[in-house]
Amino acid sequence: MKPLYSDAGSGILFNLVGNVTIGGEVLPEGVIMLPTNKHAKNIVLASSAQLAGIRFHPAIGYGVLGRHYDKPTLLLPEQDHLYNLYQIYSELRMQKDNERQIEILYLWAEKNLDFTNVIPDSLEKALEHIAQDEEMGQVSQSTNVSQRHVERLFKLWLGMTPKHYQRILRIKKAICFLRLHKNANLADVAQQFGFCDQAHMTREFRAIACVTPGKI
Repeated sequence: MKPLYSDAGSGILFNLVGNVTIGGEVLPEGVIMLPTNKHAKNIVLASSAQLAGIRFHPAIGYGVLGRHYDKPTLLLPEQDHLYNLYQIYSELRMQKDNERQIEILYLWAEKNLDFTNVIPDSLEKALEHIAQDEEMGQVSQSTNVSQRHVERLFKLWLGMTPKHYQRILRIKKAICFLRLHKNANLADVAQQFGFCDQAHMTREFRAIACVTPGKI
């Protein structure tokens, strides 16, 4: 069992063999469409499980697939008319070499996915500025669009508010730091990553990462 920490991304999971559970939900073998990851969930793998997949950066999944999924959802073969994902699924199951499986996924993505202008320029700029810890007022000025318009873009493309996206990024950065610095002073970490105090950081970790900073 391992935690899948929130990253605001989405993806496509190919469950090739074995039992897989995400967030308490058992996933069947096949092509699984993953929702935007807003909160951490545990993934449980059987010893025989074999997985492959594609992970989309924030908003890219909606741009490619044209929709959001509320939960991990099995794509039925009769619904697979957009990208022939079950053809890739069959190729991945026949190929046992990991490097070859990655090559298959790369070749499929190169052929089928066009990432040129897949999301609006204004949203791409907003994502970049928020990643640099700018406040929403600054983001609106930097992108030359209103805060309300930025909020609408986030709701449509990510299914969340810009504020929640900021919270996810802050937690993600703090988790990466704590993994590298196991003995770091948590009060100092809270200040470093923009939390009001250590108690605020702990509350945010529980809400987004479903764990306390001391357990990372």
